[in-house]
Amino acid sequence: MTRLPTSTAPDGTRYRDLNGNGRLDPFEDPRLPAAERVEDLLGRLSLAERIGLLFHTVIESGEGGTLLDGPGAISKTGTRKVVLGKHVTHFNVHALGSAREAARWQNALQELAEEAPHGIPVTISSDPRHGFSENAGASFAAGAFSQWPEPLGIAALRDVDDCRRYADAVRQEYRAVGIRAALHPTLDLASEPRWARQLHTFGQDPQVVAELGLAFLEGLQGERLGERSVACTAKHFPGGGPQADGEDAHFPYGREQVYPGGRFADHLGPFRDVLAAGTAAVMPYYGMPVGLELDGEAVPEVGFGYNRRIVTELLRDELGYDGVVLTDWELINDNHVGEQVLPARAWGVEHLDPLGRMQLLLEAGCDQFGGEECVELLAELVAVGRVDEARVDASARRLLLVKFQLGLFDDPYVDEDAAAASVGTDELRRAGHAAQAQSVTVLHDPEGLLPLADVDRRVYVEGVDPEAASALGTVVDRVEDADLALVRIQAPFEPRSDLFLEAWFHQGSLDFPPGLPVRLARLARHCPLVVDVTLDRPAVLAPVLEVADAVVASFGSSGPALVEALQGAARGRLPFDLPRSMADVREHAPDRPGFEDPLLPCGHGLSAGVSPGVAAGSPRRPGAR
Repeated sequence: MTRLPTSTAPDGTRYRDLNGNGRLDPFEDPRLPAAERVEDLLGRLSLAERIGLLFHTVIESGEGGTLLDGPGAISKTGTRKVVLGKHVTHFNVHALGSAREAARWQNALQELAEEAPHGIPVTISSDPRHGFSENAGASFAAGAFSQWPEPLGIAALRDVDDCRRYADAVRQEYRAVGIRAALHPTLDLASEPRWARQLHTFGQDPQVVAELGLAFLEGLQGERLGERSVACTAKHFPGGGPQADGEDAHFPYGREQVYPGGRFADHLGPFRDVLAAGTAAVMPYYGMPVGLELDGEAVPEVGFGYNRRIVTELLRDELGYDGVVLTDWELINDNHVGEQVLPARAWGVEHLDPLGRMQLLLEAGCDQFGGEECVELLAELVAVGRVDEARVDASARRLLLVKFQLGLFDDPYVDEDAAAASVGTDELRRAGHAAQAQSVTVLHDPEGLLPLADVDRRVYVEGVDPEAASALGTVVDRVEDADLALVRIQAPFEPRSDLFLEAWFHQGSLDFPPGLPVRLARLARHCPLVVDVTLDRPAVLAPVLEVADAVVASFGSSGPALVEALQGAARGRLPFDLPRSMADVREHAPDRPGFEDPLLPCGHGLSAGVSPGVAAGSPRRPGAR
């Protein structure tokens, strides 16, 4: 593969001759408005090229930044076949190597795309990959990128400027390696404490979620979508939090969303500002609403992506959104990976065949099929008259517009040397580390044990790297020899592994096993005990609070960051309520943000440096104390 050289028109305009006809066509002219370029290109494309735009499938980088010739661990088809044979130009990247390798791979992918008849550049998207969570269905650990707390930790900071700086770091590093679309922010409310997706939300408070969501959008897209932007996908419209029994809609047992508290408007609220600010795309959730009424009429009990009442009537007509609507992944076909399967999330329309599901998604108002590359199905729907070409064009137009606005048609390439130099810089890593430490939240410290003074002590640790803990004193092997014990534990969950992806989703009871508080009490008999609980969702913490001398919560913090937090850096506030018991959880309305009588309320935090006045309300703004 060779990269297309830049051409020069008779009037001196530099351009890329993407269709190879030796002249400057309107869609290649960087001086023209994006919408005008879209219309010119759309009229030139074959039906197969237009159909390919409506698919957004998974892709992986090969070893050393090469293109995969065949299927990978996640990707279904070899790269050349899916780009040139299926004309797909939107890809959700999973495995990536170093920054240099990631940049090399994206450049090779763009060179391959130039071989297509009109050289439509590729748009590479990603789920969050700046935190700690490794989940092929939701996020990736930072790897070469700077590492920050998970979005729940950003919410714990309660500061719009902190969120905007975090988002700008994401933007810089994504752009450096050629990722130009973010499959985030997640604007769902953490209203059902058992739900597995809370880690990537901004918590339960609708106002906090709205303000941080807008700050994140501004950090990635800027005031308007342009060549320095990363396009955002706001999800999961109209709010994916109120899952029945807290079960996730990735899986058949979690397909229902319910609103017994009548709080649909709370979940919709955060999307309003982000829509008005121009998010490039919106993603409806898998869930199907049960018993929901809007304007006095029952909403059809089908998944939100299939739901015309939600996508066309609410999102497009009532809220005035005319951007891209991208479905969540694999609503049309089952996904078989190794010995496991994940059924198509065709909730409420399981009886339809793949053709019927695809047709219904288009009729609902969706533009693009996430996780799918079955272009032959759409071609068949058009051929038999079930989908009109004009309907394909309507979605293709929206998708092309984003590519032009991002400047991909004029220069989709990145500099490998610059990527290696600008991704994971010391400056960005320091900023991420500071946010990790500051987001730690002091939940319980009745005797004022924290912050830990710089004194000579012996420390016993579990779940913390001894090298990191050595900043607190001399690490010893036995608690009997210690002056302080530090134990780090994960919020409880019920392991599951039958369906593909299921093992990565923490679901089920929030109770710790009964032996844990007994074991912690034994440690506490020998010396003061500090417990850190990594909260990817709430936990029933009462048994831990009863035996520990101090308890903190973290939302994505390294060992060294946790130690700094315990030494005084912590200033986090709880992004959600902590329940008193599982009985309270089971009685709680899934759509209601927070409990009437929580063990600890959203906004709680005992750390110094943040006044109680901002604890449970709006995020801090410049000058707030």
